[in-house]
Amino acid sequence: MYASLMELDLARIEVSGQNITRAAEEAARRAIVRRLRALGYVCVALDLEGFRSGSMNEALRSGRPGGGLMSAKTSKVKSARYSSCPLAALAAAGGAYAFVRLTETGRGLAATMARDIQAIKERDPAARSDLEIITCYTGLHALWLHRVAHVLWRRQVPLAPRLVSQAGRLVTGIEIHPGATLGDGLFIDHGAGVVIGETSEVGQDVTIYQGVTLGGTGKGLGKRHPTVGDNVVIGAGSQLLGSITVGDNVKVGAGSVVVHDVPSNTTVVGNPGRSVITDGAKVSIPDIDYGNLPDPVAEAMKCLVRRVMQLENELEGLRQPVAQPAVAPVPASGARRRPRRPTPAAEEGCDPVRLDGASDI
Repeated sequence: MYASLMELDLARIEVSGQNITRAAEEAARRAIVRRLRALGYVCVALDLEGFRSGSMNEALRSGRPGGGLMSAKTSKVKSARYSSCPLAALAAAGGAYAFVRLTETGRGLAATMARDIQAIKERDPAARSDLEIITCYTGLHALWLHRVAHVLWRRQVPLAPRLVSQAGRLVTGIEIHPGATLGDGLFIDHGAGVVIGETSEVGQDVTIYQGVTLGGTGKGLGKRHPTVGDNVVIGAGSQLLGSITVGDNVKVGAGSVVVHDVPSNTTVVGNPGRSVITDGAKVSIPDIDYGNLPDPVAEAMKCLVRRVMQLENELEGLRQPVAQPAVAPVPASGARRRPRRPTPAAEEGCDPVRLDGASDI
């Protein structure tokens, strides 16, 4: 096809070249070369191998009518290997464009991908541009691969979902089972070592840091992985195990091991994870201040120390004589009376709500 076009245009130049001026012939020749080059650029973009194997490449290398163009006209091309890749690429691109623009599923998929990118831009100050996010964030790559695998899983396609999942694991280091349900706006930061089990359910606008495991317990079938609500932050190295429910607006401190249900608007820290009830205000932007997280173990130790001081003061009071003598007895040599320690104020006592709900008295 390309050779026929060149022959037709060159024939026009030969016929008209006898009657037109040299300038007109040069202008016609340049117009033909521009058209051939434009067509060649399209061919290069679609099929480099097929483009290089034909005579078009020779035509574009020369700008003289008697040079490469004429040689392309007179050369005998024994076999022009034009593969079907350009047509397949055009068909695939057209089908993808039509799917995204004309179908409801395609529009929903495009909106979900845009929201995933926007979530990273909002929560990661290191993100500079959309191109950087798309090319450099492995958490986003793993998430998009999972969405493809999850569609295949829901349609009960054999083997293919697991192959896509394992390919994503090899490329990103993040293992997400195809059966897991992940909401929009999920941000997997860094992502190395993240594992999300088959029956896990993750809500919208959730942030997961590296080393997090949403794992199951036991070998039974059915629901055996956590259910995470909306607007949850799960710190690095945390383990959420079993069929538990984590409410909305929950913060899980780094290294926590959560094996029980967690109510909404709660911060969980420690191993095993202990819930520390906050003021109940909804967290508008997911963040977590690791420097100011409460320590349940330290609170319990402080409670024990305060209780011991109270008991020592009470015991010291019982040792006092009922009637004080007029002259205070001189203590024996080497003996020292322990000074009475001030009893902790009421607000400094153990707070049963912040511990396990039981009074310390």
